[in-house]
Amino acid sequence: MSLFSSSPSSDESLRRALGVERRRFLSTCTAVGAAAIAAPVFGASPALAHGRGRDDDHDHDRKALIPSHKRGLILYTVRDAIGRDPGASDLPSGFREVFRTLSRYGYRQVEFAGYGQHANAPGGGSLDTVAGARLLRSWLDDYGLRAQGSHGFIPSSWPLSTPDLDRFKHALEVANILGMDHMGTGGDPTWGSTKAEWDTAAEKWNAMGAIARRAGIKLYTHNHDTAYDFLLDGGPLDAQGRPTRSSGVRKLEYFLKRTDPKNVWLELDVFWAHVARYKFHTYTAHDGTPVRSLFDPARLVARNSKRYPLFHAKDGVVNTNSGLGYDMVPFGTGDIDYRAFFTRVGNRNYHNPMVEQDNAPSGTSPAQSLDYARTGFENLAALRRR
Repeated sequence: MSLFSSSPSSDESLRRALGVERRRFLSTCTAVGAAAIAAPVFGASPALAHGRGRDDDHDHDRKALIPSHKRGLILYTVRDAIGRDPGASDLPSGFREVFRTLSRYGYRQVEFAGYGQHANAPGGGSLDTVAGARLLRSWLDDYGLRAQGSHGFIPSSWPLSTPDLDRFKHALEVANILGMDHMGTGGDPTWGSTKAEWDTAAEKWNAMGAIARRAGIKLYTHNHDTAYDFLLDGGPLDAQGRPTRSSGVRKLEYFLKRTDPKNVWLELDVFWAHVARYKFHTYTAHDGTPVRSLFDPARLVARNSKRYPLFHAKDGVVNTNSGLGYDMVPFGTGDIDYRAFFTRVGNRNYHNPMVEQDNAPSGTSPAQSLDYARTGFENLAALRRR
């Protein structure tokens, strides 16, 4: 059976929503489905190579909040090492040597943030090809790592243009070769604030998610702080006819309700969610009344647990002189209470926390990002249940 199998009527509705002609739509589905089926040829299947679906068999330490097989890192944290010229440094350089190093630290999962590296690294500068994905998969398997997701290409056009649809198809093919369950983006579904803008974003993501699901991939969107600001959905209109006040619903909470849980998933960046709690605590109701409403990231995830397969485990030290309320620091060295967060969200064998630190690379200390990655792993592994 095709990974894209569905009823003819649902295919036709999706084709019209995507704004593509029928022959191209069918060829896209066929090509992506074939790639998904063929992916295990390039390495052991994820179910066999990485024990997909097994629970505490992976981890003898049952008090660990994050089981050993769930400890991951987004490669954006060590992007300087991946982009480093191996001929000009004795430090790990390029994907293969970075994978080796992360595996030695104890990581078992990675999330990609693009497929480019230094041109002198094994495999060359760009591995965003079928051959490049096969090579990456072989290195992941060699070092006992699993690709769990990616911050990659998500089409900006809507309805989807033909070039965007082709690029999306290619991204799904690469994701399947790499053995990912998830594929996503590092941006919010929209930077808008009105209900109409988020309705359009939900329509687009529902359609793209349906294509991804047929390829066996869960499509996810990442968040920043503004996505958890309040949705503008009422009150007086501005000069452009847009609402200026809120009912108190937050934008991504509205997006959750408007998207199909079978097609659209989310990755919570815990740092940015805490920034949102600091920044967006009061809204102006439709009648003009200010209303205080604190955001609780852990409560949101607990209520929508299966919609959040991935986290960014990013830490911060409180700084009320900063517009964000926090300064970013290596994971486990800040003020965000991750033991409380992971305890409250539960489902420890479902969620996949990826250590991230945006400012880990340093021009004056070339080893810093990998050192911080090691610190992040040690602190993630040290979290214990009561």
